[in-house]
Amino acid sequence: MLYDFTFYNPTRIHFGKGALAHLKDELSQYGEAVLLVYGKASIKKIGLYDQVMTILQAAGKKVVELSGVSANPRWSEVVEGCRLAKENKVSLILAVGGGSVIDCSKGIAACTYATGDAWDRYYIHQNHVDNEIIPIGTILTMVGTGSEMNSSSVVTNEEQKLKIGCGFDDRLNPRFSILNPEYTYSVPQYQMVSGIFDIFSHLMELYFSGEDDNVSDYLIEGDMRALIVAARKAMIDPKDYEARSNIMWCATVALNRMLGLSKTQDWIVHQIEHQVGAYTDCAHGIGLAVITPAYLTFIYKHGLPKFVRYAVNVWGIDPTDKSDEIVALEGIAALAAFIEELGIPTTLRELGVTEDMLEPIAQTTEENIVARYGDGTTGYRKIRHNEILEVLKNCY
Repeated sequence: MLYDFTFYNPTRIHFGKGALAHLKDELSQYGEAVLLVYGKASIKKIGLYDQVMTILQAAGKKVVELSGVSANPRWSEVVEGCRLAKENKVSLILAVGGGSVIDCSKGIAACTYATGDAWDRYYIHQNHVDNEIIPIGTILTMVGTGSEMNSSSVVTNEEQKLKIGCGFDDRLNPRFSILNPEYTYSVPQYQMVSGIFDIFSHLMELYFSGEDDNVSDYLIEGDMRALIVAARKAMIDPKDYEARSNIMWCATVALNRMLGLSKTQDWIVHQIEHQVGAYTDCAHGIGLAVITPAYLTFIYKHGLPKFVRYAVNVWGIDPTDKSDEIVALEGIAALAAFIEELGIPTTLRELGVTEDMLEPIAQTTEENIVARYGDGTTGYRKIRHNEILEVLKNCY
């Protein structure tokens, strides 16, 4: 069943080997000063930094740089970016990197001209952004988050040990995103598989909710199957263009909001992982992969028909002469086997979580869930502190 909805996505996508050629025309729409935001050294190693700077200089732009953005972007980095943007009267933020760089850039775009405590207003209380925002463009070098075509931003406040995702309005969507799969070739395998599972997790967060016979479910199943095939090819040959391009587009489609229409959605695994990441700074997709099988095992009985469908349609489980419960559990086991196939760690201990962290992670996760979802109900059922703690212990 489809409920009423309004959908709009303002991001223009330039995809393929020649996508960077579109940057010149995109820049012509903005003023002189550009804030160039990027991570550590990867864009310089692959020569992309020099290419982008050449285009910016040829367009007559004054370039201000915010470099060294963390893999889990920090609030202090957003604050510094806001200072640079405001002092230099920046008219465009150009994010060159992966989802972390883009998320940091969205935080800067939203908060530069905010009044009051922007962290408290926009991340803690999820208030509507009521101030001027700075337009964003992106050049993607690592896939997974889908941040190149949505308005969400996840930032870690290192002092408060809170990692919070904020769904801004569509003004914070990138105005344009340049997607060349070749830019992802240099990403280490650990980061590649982290991104792959982040995509898969987004699809499952959308899929496992109360509505069935929704066109989105069929599209999500197709995206999952495409991702599995492409991931296996990329594991064999990381420079397989077809595989890397399919992974890139799977990520964008997974979280450009279209597949979530008329779905209640879940997002509890993300809420748990955010707090694991706040305490350990682990790679986001890796944390999701560790938590997901334990969480799905916890909730599958509350959405059994959908878990059976997932096992059969995504993983090809043969349901003949099996109970629904067995089929559902075999689907979860197939996912766990895929995680191991990707070489991803399977315990929180491997990510640096210590036993004394479990209680505060569970507590802050519950607080974030209640703050965002009220009674804590998202997909099939609400989950509370002691149950979050149980899930954490089961994957510790």
